Amino acid sequence: MSNVNGVLVIDKPAGMTSHDCVARIRRLYGTKKVGHTGTLDPDVTGVLPICVGHATRLVEYLQELPKRYDVVMRLGSTTTTEDASGEVVEQAGVDAASITTERIQALFESFLGEMEQIPPMFSAVKVNGKRLYDLAREGTVIERQARKVTLYELTLHKISVDGDTVDVAFTCTCSKGTYMRTLCVDLGRALGYPAHMKLLRRIKSGPFQEQEAIPLQQIEEQAANGEDISRHLVSIPQAISFLPSFQVKPERIKAVRNGLATALPGVTAEEGSLICLFAGEELLGIHRVCRGDKGLFAKPEKVFPAEV
Repeated sequence: MSNVNGVLVIDKPAGMTSHDCVARIRRLYGTKKVGHTGTLDPDVTGVLPICVGHATRLVEYLQELPKRYDVVMRLGSTTTTEDASGEVVEQAGVDAASITTERIQALFESFLGEMEQIPPMFSAVKVNGKRLYDLAREGTVIERQARKVTLYELTLHKISVDGDTVDVAFTCTCSKGTYMRTLCVDLGRALGYPAHMKLLRRIKSGPFQEQEAIPLQQIEEQAANGEDISRHLVSIPQAISFLPSFQVKPERIKAVRNGLATALPGVTAEEGSLICLFAGEELLGIHRVCRGDKGLFAKPEKVFPAEV
């Protein structure tokens, strides 16, 4: 399969790493140019956009976008990994009557906005060249630097009582790099109980939603049956349609293709923001909006070949 470019939005199954999914897609589409836009842990399912061909140049933009998750937090125990895969290290009976809708909603409200979060030891963050989860498996615990993340939305769905434990199901929309496991631990601590993340599913990543995600197994079956799986790829222009666009005048198309800056008459975009330059329906490139003596102009970041 040649000249394949676009974003494949898969529904990642449990039991596979994001890297495993990338390796499968490389084989299916016959190209080494494949990359994902945000790691999902092996036990986590849901939306994983994978860039193929020239679309790999979009990874840095797509991975910066907010994510949305369906989460189940279990109150009553915490684990070594902060999720259900770890060993229980602390338990406490939960007074279910105290975990009310009003209390949870008030707690969610207090957590919204920018906050500092310390990455869990069982995470892919690198410290001095080593993944934290590799250090954790060796029994090493090191100090981790807090990072700023943003919670945009926390929506309660259901509170369920299970013996001495209580499960709280909710949806979270957050910035890139937010750890739902750590959020569950922090929410539980605020409620006065040990807690961990019982279940997690990503339902949106940037512009891509759960409804358009295709199970990886389905794509593999179609490929085995000789079907055209390139039809599942979201085109590069469509994948970045969340960015503003500007139509380049015919006499400037060649200059833009050659990587030259071009003026943006009539554009009111914010300086430093991104803009896509088009010639008709053809994407010429992704540019950074800059301000010069004569007004705004587009400075190229990514210039795309004509076949894109």
